[in-house]
Amino acid sequence: MTAYRRPGPGQEGAVLPDTLPLFPLREAILLPRGRLPLNVFEPRYLAMTEEALRTGRLIGMVRPRDDDDVNPRLYEVGCAGRITSFMETEDGRILITLTGVSRFELTDDELVEGGFRKGDVRWSRFEMDLSPDPQETPALRERVLEILMDYLEEVGLRADWDSIEGASAETLINSVAMACPFEADEKQAILEAPTLFDRGDTLVALMQMAVAEQRRENGEERSERLQ
Repeated sequence: MTAYRRPGPGQEGAVLPDTLPLFPLREAILLPRGRLPLNVFEPRYLAMTEEALRTGRLIGMVRPRDDDDVNPRLYEVGCAGRITSFMETEDGRILITLTGVSRFELTDDELVEGGFRKGDVRWSRFEMDLSPDPQETPALRERVLEILMDYLEEVGLRADWDSIEGASAETLINSVAMACPFEADEKQAILEAPTLFDRGDTLVALMQMAVAEQRRENGEERSERLQ
């Protein structure tokens, strides 16, 4: 098996495999250094999880392009997560938490024994994801916080503001992007944004559009009630 090693002055680098077990999941995205809890219960994905636990603990989270539950077409960009906690339940499920490592490009995939898919992946496009100290962007963080308050109010969601206030820019942007109920294509756009700054810009734009749309709908409802 070949592997990709990110070079770095005075560093050993991070070795990543050229194939990954894939977990197609429509409703969620994983981002570098983000944390994603998963409840695994389908036999094929139990087999996938068991293989990952045997072979480096990496799973490739990737989003399907269509509603085919058996063999969907997949987006070309996903994110690898390392299993950082797991627990088996009495009813046969496995509860895991993935911590995002790096995004990847999916170049090919196939069904394997066990009923899950494995993919050939390329890492070089997203080697910046392996940086342990992504550049902080205080101004962008403030922009996210400002629109986040309006967004949560308009869509009727609550947040732990004590945790939010203490979060770094990357943690804030990733947490909001992974938790908010954006449309499928919008989530993919966040995932594929090249840098943290681009990701934050995309997130801000999506929340601004959602706030404007919600306020427009609320205004129309008020107008109808007054007629």
